[in-house]
Amino acid sequence: MSDQVKVVVVDGHTLVRFGLVELVVQEADLEIVGETGLGADALAIVATSKPDVLVLDAVLPDLDGLEMAREFRYKYPDLGIVLLASDGRDDVLFQALESGVSAFVTNTAPIEEVLAAIRHAAVAATSFTATGLAPAMARRDQPQAQPLLSPREAEVLSLLGQGLSVRAIATSLCVSLSTAKTYVARLYEKLGASNRAQAIMHALKLGLLESL
Repeated sequence: MSDQVKVVVVDGHTLVRFGLVELVVQEADLEIVGETGLGADALAIVATSKPDVLVLDAVLPDLDGLEMAREFRYKYPDLGIVLLASDGRDDVLFQALESGVSAFVTNTAPIEEVLAAIRHAAVAATSFTATGLAPAMARRDQPQAQPLLSPREAEVLSLLGQGLSVRAIATSLCVSLSTAKTYVARLYEKLGASNRAQAIMHALKLGLLESL
């Protein structure tokens, strides 16, 4: 059928590859035109079979799947590329996004999700889709939580916890007494404390200080 989507499967895991091939051939609108377990063979297969969609494993025995995805995107701008990965972590998903693939799915994704990714890639090669993309983007856009205490304030807290006086803290840190007093005052302010005992108690509750 001329309107069938031509698919090439490249996966180093034999059972996974066979499973994908069997999955695709059962679909009336999809057609397998090539399959291999090696990245080196994929280059020739894609060149000769001219598929609409390449299903590519991120980890191949001989080549880096992500690097291959970038190469295929550069050589074949209209090729749909579905990247398969065993790891669905945010950083892996964003690497897939940056590589220029059309879709990202994990090896454990439901059959319907894999087929949907292939069909998406066939009609929107340059439009990225992945389950969990929106939450991952939200997590990436969230500002990293800043530590409550600066490294120096944490050091002062530790010395207070050891029972050192402000003068002894100044000596330990090699700073003037007035500077040490400023550190302690700033520490109290951040912890909502008015004295050493309160500061230590609040710090323990916040997990900023090991139990004494």
